[in-house]
Amino acid sequence: MREMSTPTLELASAEAIARYEPVIGLEVHVQLATVTKIFCGCPTSFGAPPNTNVCPVCLGLPGALPVLSKDAVELAVKAALALNCQIRSQSRFARKNYFYPDLPKGYQISQYDEPLAEHGWVDIRIDGQTKRLGVTRVHMEDDAGKSIHDGFKDSDLYTYVDLNRCGTPLIEIVSEPDMRSADEAYAYLTELKQMLQFVEVSTCDMEKGHLRCDANVSVRPKGAANFGTKAEVKNVNSFRFVKIALEYEIARQVALIESGGEVAQETRLFNPDTGETVGMRSKEHAHDYRYFPEPDLAPLRISDAWLDQIRATLPELPAQKRQRFVESFGLRDYDAQVVTLTRATADYYETVAAVSGDARAAANWVMGELTGALNAEGKAIEESPVSARQLGELVALIRGGEISNKLAKEIFPKMLASGESAPAIMEREGLKQISDSGALEKIVDDAIAASPKQVEQYKSGKTAVLGYLVGQVMKASRGQANPGSVNELLRKKLC
Repeated sequence: MREMSTPTLELASAEAIARYEPVIGLEVHVQLATVTKIFCGCPTSFGAPPNTNVCPVCLGLPGALPVLSKDAVELAVKAALALNCQIRSQSRFARKNYFYPDLPKGYQISQYDEPLAEHGWVDIRIDGQTKRLGVTRVHMEDDAGKSIHDGFKDSDLYTYVDLNRCGTPLIEIVSEPDMRSADEAYAYLTELKQMLQFVEVSTCDMEKGHLRCDANVSVRPKGAANFGTKAEVKNVNSFRFVKIALEYEIARQVALIESGGEVAQETRLFNPDTGETVGMRSKEHAHDYRYFPEPDLAPLRISDAWLDQIRATLPELPAQKRQRFVESFGLRDYDAQVVTLTRATADYYETVAAVSGDARAAANWVMGELTGALNAEGKAIEESPVSARQLGELVALIRGGEISNKLAKEIFPKMLASGESAPAIMEREGLKQISDSGALEKIVDDAIAASPKQVEQYKSGKTAVLGYLVGQVMKASRGQANPGSVNELLRKKLC
């Protein structure tokens, strides 16, 4: 590997960039949510002391033989089905040979010319339109270990190797070069992560390395048929950084071409501190890895019966849920996006909607009060003290006219604090809504007497001031007055 030196280059202007079309493809590595590694029984748990989750197989010791995990295969097939891929009835593992300090075998067990699945697609929403992006292949492989650089001590750089991650099951999802902007790449990654989490293939926790992305990007003059020379940006660890890295790389390549230079085919790294990519090494080609069939593993055969069995475990996918929530529940596109951000959120919302009988109000409460309260406490929706059924009961009380929205917002924090249902809190604290005109009359009379200026304005034709008077009544009744009854009573008395 040779270090690439790149002279300082002023980035291209927006006007120059507009004359070119980016061509982007992504390679996403996803750690499968298995309990054990792909070819041995070592645990995949994160955070164990260094070099403790290891055995002769994942250490690559002589004579140790790999045994393929059935759980890993099923999760990989599940992911491929969610990505609309065609599953091959037979796939084969291969050795991908390269040297690195954290790869004790000297090779990675991957798949090459016979991958698990091919020819899939992902739909994204961009600028209000749906765009279909191709997925070239999904293949299985084992992960390497991790090199930890400890910084300079006495002018020396110390590097430690932790092999706990060796043998962790991965899938690599390779897209077609169908993306034409950094925004499209961001939308693709967001949809991909959500889909994989929904089908419970992976947690996709980027902080733990469960999802890592390499981006291939080139530019060409608009209208040109041939692709430009691509650069690969390796191991970007957040979607936001992927977007920034792509925007920088597009501007860098356009500037090179506009200045009469050429784009080098190379591997680059993204520096999150500067927002720039820097050259790391000349681009490797597949033949550099000297692939050959893995002699210790038989071909993987997926029967139709096994495939049907895995397919039957797939839940409704995020895009299908969003469409159903828009068409059946009358949600706006944005609201449907928010309540399906995770499978747990979608399931919670759907229960609230069913119990309350008011799908739109249910969405507002889940997106508003509930999410705000949980975020303030740093809790996920799975940890909510208020169950979906309890929140649905609260929304149903508003819908049935038994409590006002204002009173519901007073009851909700009490539900969060105690875990009790709304009816139980109302019974204990006497928070029933006042609808009887006789009980409301004195409160209304007091509000009228205390607001002579507003009463005069109302009688002179400024009817909008009625809202102020309603507010005074609601305040005096601690939100327990029925707003409809208050409006009716005020109009009658102010005639």
